[in-house]
Amino acid sequence: MIQVQCSGLPADWVNAWLAAVGTTVLDQRIRLHWASHGSPVAVLSAQGTDPVECLIESWPDAGGLADLPIAETWRGTTGLQRKVPVEAFRERVQVARGLCHSWTLSSSMTDLCVDKDGLVVHAPFDPSGPGTIKWLHHRLKKVHKHVDKNANHIQNALMGQPALANDNGLGFDHGRLGASSDKTDRLVNPVVEVLAFFGLSLLPARGPGGDRCLDRFANITVRQKGWLMHERRQKFHWPAWEQPLDCNGIDALLDTWQPSSKSRWALLGIFSAWRSVEYESDGDYTQAFGSERI
Repeated sequence: MIQVQCSGLPADWVNAWLAAVGTTVLDQRIRLHWASHGSPVAVLSAQGTDPVECLIESWPDAGGLADLPIAETWRGTTGLQRKVPVEAFRERVQVARGLCHSWTLSSSMTDLCVDKDGLVVHAPFDPSGPGTIKWLHHRLKKVHKHVDKNANHIQNALMGQPALANDNGLGFDHGRLGASSDKTDRLVNPVVEVLAFFGLSLLPARGPGGDRCLDRFANITVRQKGWLMHERRQKFHWPAWEQPLDCNGIDALLDTWQPSSKSRWALLGIFSAWRSVEYESDGDYTQAFGSERI
């Protein structure tokens, strides 16, 4: 196995953790584990080849992103934006079922949780935003334009020397925000943002379903994989592990891991973990997630 340690993907940064997972989704030759010494960072590996070269080969192009099932217009189905009626969502699901990117629907919203207006509810990792950043696919396409598909751009980002872009990214990175008095532009690492989107494939959103889901005046909380109750609020929990895993192995690990059962972490190769800390806004639509170590 050829291994590359990525100082630009620290485990305690939720976007970087999602991005590291996203590398294994984009290219199934890539395995992921975390350096256990010092502050954990991602270690990518592949059999007989450079995992960064694998990632560059598999980097998505604009045409591929435009054909994702969560696109505004897609294969003759009803158009989607931020507010998605149940009927439009179900139509998309029926057409997308069986396609490799059908997860883009199930990891961003669910009709097993319906708001009082009869709209599907978005997952925590599909936060709302002001102006022109209101839905996930639009954000992805926008930040993807900042990435040059070349070895230097992508490799530098993984090594902690990114070419930052004036963008809001996917909308949940706390690093894009300055102090409340800071009026400078918001900057994101576009390579990390694109990879983080694909990391969401392992985090489907669900709801309680049943008759309550059809009550247009109900207010049922959406549930997304990895989001657990802590101090009466849902927070995302994520681990660092020591054994190289592909995307299916990571998926199985996340299904098995219970953050509260620390005595069993070592059996799964997990040596550290974090949970999200929500950004407290000043009453606007700004959302972001920091982290605290468990």
